[in-house]
Amino acid sequence: MIVDRIDEIISKYKNEEGVLIQLLLDIQREFSWIPKKAIKRISDTLKIPVSQIYRVASFYTALNLTKRGRHLIRVCVGTACYVRGGPRILDSIERILGVKDGETTSDEKFTLETVNCLGCCALGPVIEVDGQYHGKLSSANVEKIISGYS
Repeated sequence: MIVDRIDEIISKYKNEEGVLIQLLLDIQREFSWIPKKAIKRISDTLKIPVSQIYRVASFYTALNLTKRGRHLIRVCVGTACYVRGGPRILDSIERILGVKDGETTSDEKFTLETVNCLGCCALGPVIEVDGQYHGKLSSANVEKIISGYS
């Protein structure tokens, strides 16, 4: 089943050059990460060395080689957010979810990441959940925000 879907995605790029990044993005869009099975299938089908695929996939931060949750929570720990309580927000989220920065919850619902800046310093401290920004946070309202995502 997963292999069939991977093969469908690969087939779109079969006779094209320079498609590796777009192919990896398509696979990630489908599965929320790039499984080892996908890397092996790409290598076998398109005759690209596994080492080259890993080199590309590990270079770009937009690509993920580890399984991620359905929802991505990014906590800003840049200077403006940091001085306004970003570390407390991160601690609260870690406590609520039971995971640390870079980890995914056991039910694969959430992945937690820290970032150096989300580009909205005036709203600090800020988190981003699935592309939606939440600013001027306190530890009290973080739990309400997270509970809104299922």
